[in-house]
Amino acid sequence: MSAEKVETAPVSAGEQRARFFRQSGWLMIANIAGGALMWGVHFLSKRLKEGEYGTFGAMLSLVMVLPVMPLQMVLAQQAAKALATRREGELAGMIRMIWLGTLALWMVGAAGVLFQQDSIMQRWGITNPLVLWITLLVCLFSIWLPLFSGVLQGQQNFLWLGWAMMSNGVGRFAGAALAVFALGGYASGMMSGVLLGVIVAVGFAIWQSYSLWRLPAVPFDWRALLAQVIPLMLGFAAFQFLFTADTMFIKTYFTGSETDAYVSAGVLSRALMWLVGPLAAVMFPRIVHSAAKSEKTDLMRTVLLGTLVLSVGGALGLWLLGPFVVKLVYPPHFVKTAVAVLPWYAFAMVPLALANVLLNNLLARGLFRIVPSLVVLAGAYGVALTQFHGSLITVLQVLGGFNLLLLAACVWFTYRGQPAESQAAQAAA
Repeated sequence: MSAEKVETAPVSAGEQRARFFRQSGWLMIANIAGGALMWGVHFLSKRLKEGEYGTFGAMLSLVMVLPVMPLQMVLAQQAAKALATRREGELAGMIRMIWLGTLALWMVGAAGVLFQQDSIMQRWGITNPLVLWITLLVCLFSIWLPLFSGVLQGQQNFLWLGWAMMSNGVGRFAGAALAVFALGGYASGMMSGVLLGVIVAVGFAIWQSYSLWRLPAVPFDWRALLAQVIPLMLGFAAFQFLFTADTMFIKTYFTGSETDAYVSAGVLSRALMWLVGPLAAVMFPRIVHSAAKSEKTDLMRTVLLGTLVLSVGGALGLWLLGPFVVKLVYPPHFVKTAVAVLPWYAFAMVPLALANVLLNNLLARGLFRIVPSLVVLAGAYGVALTQFHGSLITVLQVLGGFNLLLLAACVWFTYRGQPAESQAAQAAA
């Protein structure tokens, strides 16, 4: 399979649809394979000391809450638009500026962690500072990964985007297994594997996007850029917060064994996003490209239907087969709790997966009126988690409720909440 770049010659609707399913199918394979290898790390939970798996889950959630999704989508949008309008020099300058800027911000954050290390360790129940500093390095490379993966996505270079996904999983599993078996059952060993995986993936993405970011920089319009970037960042950041924040709150309010059980159910349930996410990932740059050239496309409805079928089927599969998987992978002392919360967690992911498609479509078209509502919704979700945490199932009921509200907002702004001309464009698409 060769890397497919942005097309310049017109193609038939049938050919476009076939290409879409070929590319999204490849990304599904890569995403599931890489995700399975990442998930394979959790087989090592049986060798971890009590509470260490919860610490590992909390460190992962800290990485997950980084604005990696908004950063990748911003770069995917900017790359797709720059290639459609032949402004590659502006894109090259933007990539290098963000690369250096994220390094500077990380250094400031690392200094803050150094001064607050004892307080952070006490609040999170961390016994070894090594896991905290390994996590900081993971955070740095986890910010760089979406930067360059977004460029690959915007180029529609899905072949190497898929290889980067899989290499992340291979490195994580191999590194974590080596560290845990050689150095003992601690969260720091698991996080070392995460670090190795993300370094390898970043290397692939930097190498394959070299042809763009090495170009001579051309000045760009800051105001016009910010008018596009800020809503994209806020919109996808709010979505990512709804997707990931629950695990960090769980670590604060529940015991180590309860946290371990919740994390195990969360790992299985979030795998639904590995399954359906590639559909939206392939759709996004295509819609950006079509919008930049005022072309019509019916991709959103196709992707929405596919996501509905796959996410509901996946949730039902977890409900029926999840208990057997939990017993196979995880230690006996938290299997009962994990099995009890798994159906709640799995079905809470279904509205989130559907909302992801609609949100990608809205933001790819530059329809940003939904963004303030998403920010308010994410803030309300954070407040709700601090108030309603009597049990693990209560937390998941809060998660599921807010995901339904997110889906309702996306439906409203897709079909009713846009200006008349935007509604006409959606209907035509």
